[in-house]
Amino acid sequence: MRFAKFITRWIWLLCVVLIGCGYRVTGPAMFPGNVKHIYILMLENKTAETGVENIITGALIDEFTRNSPAALTRRERAQAYLSGSVAGIRNTTISHRSPGISSERRVQVSVVVKLKDTQGREIWSTGAVSANEAYGVSPDKLVTEQNRRAAISVLSRRLAEDIFKRLTENF
Repeated sequence: MRFAKFITRWIWLLCVVLIGCGYRVTGPAMFPGNVKHIYILMLENKTAETGVENIITGALIDEFTRNSPAALTRRERAQAYLSGSVAGIRNTTISHRSPGISSERRVQVSVVVKLKDTQGREIWSTGAVSANEAYGVSPDKLVTEQNRRAAISVLSRRLAEDIFKRLTENF
């Protein structure tokens, strides 16, 4: 009898903790237009930043693989294509070590993404989606560039999460 009370209390405590932290069980992701199979095309790069389209497209593929692995498919099996472009990239200084010498910068990337059916009709689009990330500036330009690339990788994952959420909400 005492053991049963103990277990019951632990189950109630577990329920309270899970509800309190916002944990919920969700089903498979639902996409607009009853689309079940998507192929992700390489994003177009409309910036001067070489390779940023590869990083963001890779982050999108990773996000879909993590959250809805059955949705990704080969191009010939797809019901819709996710495509878009890297519309802009901007760097701004956010702190200075001394006048004229930056100690930290922020990189901001904007993308536009669309989901189109196999006939080319638009099913869904985002408008511009942006994310930013700070990175350290070093006297060594190579280190600064490595920090900047790492920041782009971090914000790319954040962009991919945001795009996936927007694509699957309310469907």
